[in-house]
Amino acid sequence: MRLEISCDDRLGIAQDVLEILRDHEIDLRGIEVDPKGKIFLNFPELEFADFQHLMPEIRRIANVKDVKTVAYMPSEREHYEFSLLLSRLPDPVLSVDGKGIITVCNDAAEHIFGDGSQTIHNSSINDWVSGFNVVRWLERQPKEQTVVQVNIGSAMYFLDLIPLWVTDENQRANFAGAVVTGKPQPLTGQWQRSGQPEVFAKILGDHPLMKRLLKDAARMAELHVPLLIQGETGVGKELLARACHQAGPRSSAPFLAINCAALPDNVAESELFGHGKGSLGPYTEAKKGIFEQAHGGTVLLDAVSEMSNSLQAKLLRFIQEGRFRRIGEEAEVTVDVRIICSVQDDLLTRVEQGRFREDLYYRLNVLSLSIPPLRERRSDIAILAEHFTLQACQHLGRNLVLLSRDCRELLQRYQWPGNVRQLENVLFRAISMLEGDRLDARDLQLPGGKGVSESVAIEFDDEDLDSAVKKFESTILRRLYPSYPSTRQLAKKLGLSHTAVANKLREYGISKPGKKPSRS
Repeated sequence: MRLEISCDDRLGIAQDVLEILRDHEIDLRGIEVDPKGKIFLNFPELEFADFQHLMPEIRRIANVKDVKTVAYMPSEREHYEFSLLLSRLPDPVLSVDGKGIITVCNDAAEHIFGDGSQTIHNSSINDWVSGFNVVRWLERQPKEQTVVQVNIGSAMYFLDLIPLWVTDENQRANFAGAVVTGKPQPLTGQWQRSGQPEVFAKILGDHPLMKRLLKDAARMAELHVPLLIQGETGVGKELLARACHQAGPRSSAPFLAINCAALPDNVAESELFGHGKGSLGPYTEAKKGIFEQAHGGTVLLDAVSEMSNSLQAKLLRFIQEGRFRRIGEEAEVTVDVRIICSVQDDLLTRVEQGRFREDLYYRLNVLSLSIPPLRERRSDIAILAEHFTLQACQHLGRNLVLLSRDCRELLQRYQWPGNVRQLENVLFRAISMLEGDRLDARDLQLPGGKGVSESVAIEFDDEDLDSAVKKFESTILRRLYPSYPSTRQLAKKLGLSHTAVANKLREYGISKPGKKPSRS
């Protein structure tokens, strides 16, 4: 039972209330005093006769205005409000004490750190993250917020560590631990790329290859010469081309794209250069081509390697002179556009095979960018997966879906022949068919089981050799331990001593499959 007592502030009024409860031999479970003139009491349920005598006695206390029953104490509402708020946050949030023991964590943290199969509450945060020693950082009793890059399972996360200091009644600050939040992608503050136009910052990717690519693209966007973008299907060639257009001096003019492989020769020529009235039939009207429509702007020629020889010759003349004739007309049209071309294969190979004009190749390949496939920048998979998950949930109008650890590990292992576009489509389909709010590996439909790499691949990135070797060792042990679930079996498989394997498992924080890691 809970009571709300409205009263005017008076010294000793709370004591008067407690004396009445004592006289009635009521076991008080909790009392809260609101500075706005309210006292809240929490005690066991009373019989109606006892309650009938209690209420008038409290009302007769001096300065008491009203007494009524309420459903909950203010602290209870705050507790459930806080828990509900934490549970709905999509990113992991947890609180640790001064020794690194997790005291509070939300649902996202449980799923991402412990994969939902084992609780992380009351365990050490060092049991779940690698790449940074959080406990050692806490031992220094830091006062400044710190952002660090860590590995949680096989996924890369950025942890925002915020020191927690509590001030007592004497205004002395006491260190109480830290609040930790995780982000799978750099979005704000120290996590955001700097020194690049905003349009390139929207292209997600934190791998060194992508950073270098976007840096080069930002410089090339300012130039007026042709640009050749190479990359496999689905890597985002058109997205990069649009970013180059938007970051350059032609951003206010049109950006038009045409797929050269999707149109027959006669249609492609008309689409690019236009045609005069009656040139394609007695009733056809004159039409401006893509180049005229994009005057002052940019034209993307997608799959330019599929262009026919006759069309290549006309395109070459246009690039050289800046003018052309529409089909069926004699007058020349002068147009100012920047040409960006994209190809999936090596265009130079086609030149050597005689399937593409060499002179046109060198006209188009003044500047070039090569987008790496997703399998060569695996550290970006987690960033992209989180982005596409959020995007899909917003599009479908559903609650945010959490990616389980086994789901993220499968996404990391898969070879992604369709690259970023395939990743986006796989996640959208899985989320659209998902009944709950948690996406597991079994919910993903990945074509071709052979696309999952069984080998151990390590990205060297900016690490030194020692760090790369340790990461390689850790990956091998994590991959094999479920199949050889004892240190002796694993030692025999690897040809090492039992002691050596046990020490390495302890060093990398790898626990026995199905069991919660021990505290360090």
